[in-house]
Amino acid sequence: MSAPADARCAGASWTHEAHTPAEDPERHTTVTLGDLFPDGLSAWQIVLALLSVLVGWLLSRFARKGVLTLAKRTPGISDTVSQLAARLTQYALLLVGIGVGLAFLGANVQPLLAMTAVAVVIVILVLRGVADNFAAGVLIQSRQSVKIGEEIAVDGPDGVIRGTVQELNGRSVVLTTVDGRTVHVPNAALLSGVLVNDSRHGARRSAVDVRVVRSDGADLDEVIQVITTAASAVDGVHAREHPVVHVVSISPDRWMLALRIWHHPLHGAAVVSATVRSVADALEAAELTAVVVQSQGPPPLVAPESF
Repeated sequence: MSAPADARCAGASWTHEAHTPAEDPERHTTVTLGDLFPDGLSAWQIVLALLSVLVGWLLSRFARKGVLTLAKRTPGISDTVSQLAARLTQYALLLVGIGVGLAFLGANVQPLLAMTAVAVVIVILVLRGVADNFAAGVLIQSRQSVKIGEEIAVDGPDGVIRGTVQELNGRSVVLTTVDGRTVHVPNAALLSGVLVNDSRHGARRSAVDVRVVRSDGADLDEVIQVITTAASAVDGVHAREHPVVHVVSISPDRWMLALRIWHHPLHGAAVVSATVRSVADALEAAELTAVVVQSQGPPPLVAPESF
């Protein structure tokens, strides 16, 4: 009787071991709230965490509106720049609120801060050129060194580029030249290079060279009066800055004179052309032989040609 009983006990033991399920390895790798917060969570911690996130969200909304209002009151800041600054401020405060909430819950936020710092450094290195142009664009628009509609001259790869400002954005200043070309000047290059603004003063001066052959009975003062009167009658020549004639040289054969006129910065070519024609007709009507030509400065490092 003992032998069969032992056999039955052994069989039952074998059956129990055979049907016992193996331990699942995934049960030891599952992450629970207890693993993240080993000390447990109290009601006050959860309430403070929710309040910090709520306060951060409210502050981010108010800060965004405040930045937009301040940007509107500050002259020279475009809508694109103000919207970007408002969004960056909003997201920064919202992240601060979330981080404070996690700290209230007892979570370790140092790895998150380290990852954020590394990501910011990588983004700055990758977008360094874009960031430089963006910062330069903010300075240009805040200081108002150039405005839309003004005519400026900048250094280009093939020489000086002159054009009218059509757009100011976060990357470049868009110009339209007199010959119909569109030029994108990077903000950083515009800020660090030489910039000539031809429109800020509201007027621009041009010169016309007049060479009059001397003849019997011709008086220099009368010639100057004829030239001044003809230039003053041209449409587009400013009346508040009267045309002025300077004597450049006097020789036995001719008088060399320089006429200075002021006009709108963007109407120089048309006004100078009309002035040359008006002065030439006036001298011809006075029976004076003369040559009237638009004044052009000598090229760099080249001696001026003699008349």
